[in-house]
Parts: sequence; C-alpha cells; structure tokens
Amino acid sequence: MPKKIRELKKMLRQAGFEQKRIRGSHERWIHSQLPELPITLAGKDSQDAKPYLEKLVNTALQKLKEQE
Repeated sequence: MPKKIRELKKMLRQAGFEQKRIRGSHERWIHSQLPELPITLAGKDSQDAKPYLEKLVNTALQKLKEQE
C-alpha cells in the first residue's frame, strides 16, 4: 500500500529537510547536507504518493545515512 504525501513530509522533516518553497500543490524540500538533491512533492497530504516520489525520498534518506 503506497504511503500518503503527509507521511513522506513527516519522514523528510524528521531527517532534517526544510520546506523551502511552495507553488500550488508543489513543495520543494532541501537538506543542508544534500543541496544537490532537492525533493519536490506534488499533491495534497491525503493523496497516495506516487512510487517515484517514495523512491526519491528513500534514496535521499539513504544518502544522508551514508554521510553520517
């Protein structure tokens, strides 16, 4: 079962990502240690996340773990 957009936002917030910009339903999330990998989430909080968004978030979180 896919995660909700709100769950992805929570994961990013807990990992230290900051919401930098909102334009319509698109939100740009950036981490100070990964400026080359901004994440753009699109959709309402209650919508199911697309598989590519889940993969992108998981990849970013994995890269942060590797840097520690």
